[in-house]
Amino acid sequence: MQIAPPTRIEVEAYANIRIELEGLSGAINGEFGDFDWTPLRYIHRAMPRDTLAALFRGSEVGLVTPLRDGMNLVAKEYIAAQNEEDPGVLILSKFAGAAEELEEALIVNPYNIDDMANAMQTALRMPIDERKDRHSALLARIKTHDVRFWRKSFLDVLSDRVSEVVP
Repeated sequence: MQIAPPTRIEVEAYANIRIELEGLSGAINGEFGDFDWTPLRYIHRAMPRDTLAALFRGSEVGLVTPLRDGMNLVAKEYIAAQNEEDPGVLILSKFAGAAEELEEALIVNPYNIDDMANAMQTALRMPIDERKDRHSALLARIKTHDVRFWRKSFLDVLSDRVSEVVP
């Protein structure tokens, strides 16, 4: 399932990506789909938060693979939504800002197709004990590295820089 809420619709590159995604998902569904099964679900609209949380919770794998982006809070939302007794596995682009912090995720290079395929296979075959261990570590980190932690560390760095410049 690919949920792609409309953002930056005035940017030509985003419009081109949307056209490409819609074409590829249609082609894949046309070739591999059947009356009772559709390989890909591509949704191009905003979803209510409670619906997203339910989709995250029910997903065996969360694939967050930007080529260049910010913190990717969706990765943290995916972790927070998981059932601790049967958690899914997060696959995260090494180019996501969150990759540095979420090291127990399966970190991938989204430009490398084999890397992506191997990570998906690893995630789907991962034993429950390893999934629980990874999820537990990720959840503990996002609980402690919250907005207050980020604010304090950011302001501490700013304060250090100011004290270096102003004697």
